[in-house]
Amino acid sequence: MKVRSHGEHLFQLSHLGFVNCYLVREEDDFTLVDTAMSGCGKSIVQAAQQLGSPIVRILLTHAHVDHVGALDELHELLPDAKVLITSRSARFLAGDMSLDPDEPQDKLRGGWPPCKTRPSRVLEEGDYVGSLRVIATPGHTPGHASFIDTRDKTLIAGDAFQTLGGVAVSGKLQPLFPLPALATWHKPTSLESARKLRTLEPTRLAVGHGRVLERPLAAMDRAIDALTRELARKAQR
Repeated sequence: MKVRSHGEHLFQLSHLGFVNCYLVREEDDFTLVDTAMSGCGKSIVQAAQQLGSPIVRILLTHAHVDHVGALDELHELLPDAKVLITSRSARFLAGDMSLDPDEPQDKLRGGWPPCKTRPSRVLEEGDYVGSLRVIATPGHTPGHASFIDTRDKTLIAGDAFQTLGGVAVSGKLQPLFPLPALATWHKPTSLESARKLRTLEPTRLAVGHGRVLERPLAAMDRAIDALTRELARKAQR
């Protein structure tokens, strides 16, 4: 995996140039955010070792295959590491693919692999995992979460945004890299979550697919505007 550092605390691990996970350095060693794809477990552990700290917890944005693919491998390699995910997404890990009555009854999209690993702790909005505050950002999936580092306002947004193929809110099709849009559950909810993240005024945007953006606000604004206009056109038809 290719490793890039961003600021004082964030390390981006890229698999095959299009799937990212992240190591966040804390006082008690690394938090791993997402696990990339099946087969990446050993490479992730080796990256952490080369950076000089062990992984003590695994934090998940959502339960799609390119974010939890190596979860079971990592749990075997790091049996003492805590596993954390939102309570809503934990149901997907357990194989419960039902929608709640108050959720948009759109089709779930993307790959949802069965995982043997169960969370050590489930999360709700406003909880803290080390320096990271949990932000509920449903839309790409029900239960999707993003995390903002309270030390420097780095935003780890999972698939709420993408930067590969162009900066876009989840659900806005980017022809050069369409997979996040094709795997998005409910575009209007995704747009609401993107607007919510913009109000946090992050200094850095780290996503599941694509490069990390420094000073991302203008790019986020353009992406939000693009999906807003697309949904408005569809509503007028």
